[in-house]
Amino acid sequence: MPWTDAWLKAFRNPAGAAELVKDIRRRTANRPPVRIMEICGTHTMAIAKAGLRTLLAPGVDLISGPGCPVCVTPAGEIDAALSLSQRSGVMIATYGDLLRVPGSVRGDTLLARRAAGADVRTVYSAADAVDLARANPGREVVFLGVGFETTTPGTAACLLDAAGSNLDNFSVFCLLKRTEPALRALLDAPDCGVDALLCPGHVAAITGAEAFGFLPREYGLPAVVSGFDAGDVLYSVWRLVCMVCDGVPALENEYSRLVTAGGNAAARAVAEQVFQPADSLWRGLGEIPDSGLTLRPKYARFDAAARYGLERTRGTEPPGCRCGSVIRGVLHPEQCPLFGKVCRPEDPVGPCMVSSEGACAAAWKYRPAD
Repeated sequence: MPWTDAWLKAFRNPAGAAELVKDIRRRTANRPPVRIMEICGTHTMAIAKAGLRTLLAPGVDLISGPGCPVCVTPAGEIDAALSLSQRSGVMIATYGDLLRVPGSVRGDTLLARRAAGADVRTVYSAADAVDLARANPGREVVFLGVGFETTTPGTAACLLDAAGSNLDNFSVFCLLKRTEPALRALLDAPDCGVDALLCPGHVAAITGAEAFGFLPREYGLPAVVSGFDAGDVLYSVWRLVCMVCDGVPALENEYSRLVTAGGNAAARAVAEQVFQPADSLWRGLGEIPDSGLTLRPKYARFDAAARYGLERTRGTEPPGCRCGSVIRGVLHPEQCPLFGKVCRPEDPVGPCMVSSEGACAAAWKYRPAD
């Protein structure tokens, strides 16, 4: 059914939601749980906030995947950013979540380095970082560009701006990731038992819904591009359950009020003008070919990794932290031995508890009352 305003109004009626829950339970009553993976941190938070994981159990097992860009950034790349923050004359600009992600040493974060005197600034966009470079011509401003296809065009546009105005004191440490190669690596892994995928509406707004067509076509897995309202997610889960139980995998675009089949061609063109695919390290998944981005030769002078000789390594994971397993969907956050004990939001061990879109942070924030 199309997502008209009338349908949305009707669907948000508790009775309509109850009917979907009833049908999901009916379809999954006499079979193993349907394992549905969401691959967007915003979906992770929406699912936890709405209590859908508990509501739909045991017939549906909602699991988190590599959908939080801060979480999948390996400790070694955080180490590189930490070392850069100690260089004289360098100002680091990045998003707030990245400030609290530890490197290979617990507690060693950009926030801690800032408290010790490093010049680390919080920004809301790459454009803010460019503005900082213009306002501080005597300092080198390095933007830590983290994100998926959603933030890539904005970062590219700011690099074009910097190039056009010969802004030589601006550079980007590129931590951007590509969704499709990571999904392929995840699904090809022997420990992946996913039955269906809830696909990210934000990413699909750029790539187009058809970018996820390989899931039913090559892997035989149902996929739904979903919005982020609780009603969006519940309806999308219902459609995935229907396809799994009926044995008819397909790609559906539930978020049609924003996402088109072809996506945003202009945004993709800007990104492709500035960036090209490159091998990239992922926390929990290792190195995945062509899963990251690097600057094209024309814009290489803005590459902070080359400018400052930054080394990209996996780094060292905190002892006992199972964030990598949570990212792969092998464990639920509560199954990590550190969860809620030595690892809490006020003193996080791993990035899955740090990020506002991390699976562990969502599980803790919306945990059942004692």
